[in-house]
Amino acid sequence: MKRTIAGLLAASLFVAFAAPGRAQSPSELDAMLDTAIGDHLKKHPEEVERIVGDYLTAHPEAVQAAIAALIKKSRAARAEATKEAPDKSAAARADAAALSSSPHQVTLGDLNGDVTLVEFFDYNCGFCRRALPDTLALLKAEPKLKVVLKEFPVLGPGSVDAARVAIAVRMQDPDGARYLAFHQRLLRGAGPNDKTSALSAAKDLGFDPVRLEKDMASDEAQATLAENARLAKDLGLTGTPSYVIGDAVVVGAVGLASLEDKVRSASELTR
Repeated sequence: MKRTIAGLLAASLFVAFAAPGRAQSPSELDAMLDTAIGDHLKKHPEEVERIVGDYLTAHPEAVQAAIAALIKKSRAARAEATKEAPDKSAAARADAAALSSSPHQVTLGDLNGDVTLVEFFDYNCGFCRRALPDTLALLKAEPKLKVVLKEFPVLGPGSVDAARVAIAVRMQDPDGARYLAFHQRLLRGAGPNDKTSALSAAKDLGFDPVRLEKDMASDEAQATLAENARLAKDLGLTGTPSYVIGDAVVVGAVGLASLEDKVRSASELTR
């Protein structure tokens, strides 16, 4: 191998100095040599294996040093991730008022309930579709549960437009009953949701189409989306569905049983 590399070096230098034209600079010669050696090793990968094997046999301490460096790097990465990750329970407590009593939200169930379940959702999220029966079952089974729905469109422009229509629906329906019908209509529908499908559903449910268009572009719609995005960031949420139950943050469509356990745990803390 040494002879091969030496041959490549000699050949590169010969080309550099024998070829007509201006003389190459040291950096250009380095580049030529790197290219020649790299091309050779690509064509002969067995030589790389032999070089590495010979080096590790002659220098076993290099293996230990490499492992130690890898462990150190891994520990540093974990420490950095832990440092940067938000304390979700602390964030839930700090944002409790905005999570449970914001004017920019839909509130269902017992408005003065002992426990509040907040759901962040996207109308194009397949897991939100699957989780819809869980939310409806909790509303039916837990009469003292307060359920808050927050639009969190993370799946593209269609989701954002559908969320804006949903906010406009909420603005025409303060008690949330007709909003819930709209909510179910979109999550149970086939295909992706966007402005067209959301407006069609809202009009079918008797909402004023002219006011819907106006409210979609309102400051209230923008404020709602901005607040929900801020809350999600505080809580470290990046996907849907995500829930806040008491001060517990639950990410993903975890199923009815898991949500019921969280509601019971939060209820016990309020006694």
